[in-house]
Amino acid sequence: MSGMDGARIESFLEMMAVERGAADNTLQAYRRDLDHAREFLAGERVALCAASTESIRRYIEHLDEEGFAPSSLQRRTSALRQFFKFLYAEAIRPDDPTSPIEGARRARSLPKILSESEVDALIDRAEAEAAAPDLSSPALTRALRMHALVELLYATGLRVSELVSLPRSVLRSRQRLIVVRGKGNKERMVPVGERARDALQRFATALKASPSAERDGSYESPWLFPALSESGHLTRQGFARDLKALAARAGISPDRVSPHVLRHAFASHLLQNGADLRAVQELLGHADIGTTQIYTHVLEERLLRLVTDLHPLSALAAEE
Repeated sequence: MSGMDGARIESFLEMMAVERGAADNTLQAYRRDLDHAREFLAGERVALCAASTESIRRYIEHLDEEGFAPSSLQRRTSALRQFFKFLYAEAIRPDDPTSPIEGARRARSLPKILSESEVDALIDRAEAEAAAPDLSSPALTRALRMHALVELLYATGLRVSELVSLPRSVLRSRQRLIVVRGKGNKERMVPVGERARDALQRFATALKASPSAERDGSYESPWLFPALSESGHLTRQGFARDLKALAARAGISPDRVSPHVLRHAFASHLLQNGADLRAVQELLGHADIGTTQIYTHVLEERLLRLVTDLHPLSALAAEE
């Protein structure tokens, strides 16, 4: 599957170089963008050449959720359009799956948000399941892992790719800050609350004591959340699937819950409770404050409440 995709990409780049005189930098950018799309779709068991319109939409939504700037979104979308037009023109595909997709310049929609009480219900359910009596060792380890993941995600607002690939070294101290390597290999410091640190320690202890960890080498893994996967750690798809199942057990519609929705909840709840937009930008790892400004509606609501509740004229109007 990947071999065929690679061959088609090479044919496309050759056409761009020979027929359109594309510069080397342009060709390299196309290759990077198409390889990135191919890797994402491979995680969903979809070949790039066979991708449907819906698959490509999911990829573009993924880029948007990861905080890509509008210019980057447009460039990557353009690369996909050019690629599929080539496949269609060469009769490799009978259709162009990008034709129904809107341009990337549209305004971003407001992120899905969970209320604080809904997040509490989700975490409480994970904690209760991790404390259930008579669990087998593997079941206990899985439950403690899920509790640690949810606590840590809501405590830090990490991207799901950052969360599942955290190194085991974050457990080596009880420091309140951990170093996260994010997009563009950039590092940032992220504070971790006591609850999340405690959940991580309980999971690590259970993993060490698990008989299966010794057999498959999980406890010797360099990853905080090891798994039998190609990367050696829990996959983002696996975590997203488990999170939706947890949401259903907590009485929350699975359609409303994803790792990125918890990242949005982290940012929105901080702003609702008085955090500064620049501070939230740093915590989320956004290179551009414009990306963080999708949360300005939260700030607007807070400012309106401040004026309504605290301005002297508002108090006089209420008395009248």
